[in-house]
Amino acid sequence: MMLLEWLDIEFSVAKWTGPRKIEELGLFSFWSRTDQELSLVCPTACLPNDVEVQEDGWICFRVAAQMEFSLVGILSKISGSLAEKEISIFAVSTFDTDYVFIKKENAQLAEYAMESIGWCFMNKK
Repeated sequence: MMLLEWLDIEFSVAKWTGPRKIEELGLFSFWSRTDQELSLVCPTACLPNDVEVQEDGWICFRVAAQMEFSLVGILSKISGSLAEKEISIFAVSTFDTDYVFIKKENAQLAEYAMESIGWCFMNKK
């Protein structure tokens, strides 16, 4: 059984297509730079004012364990179970674990989807 944990924060997803310096935005900020864009996921309250495009209303849960790189299919199981309930996700993986962002109106349905595959939340939404 895998334990999941809700973060009690509302997030926004944003991007820039031009040059932009990456900055520190508190405990949770996920920056990703490619040749085409700079993306940011951070608490809505910390979102910089100069974003080009943003989408608000995201909440997040994470796998509440440090995961070895040899583990296979964790994010696939999560995304597949949520896809069956027609819940779209925005996922971020760090060195230690996976973070799954969903729209806040889907929280209860996401809990049901995860519990239906035998996973449980340490804290309920």
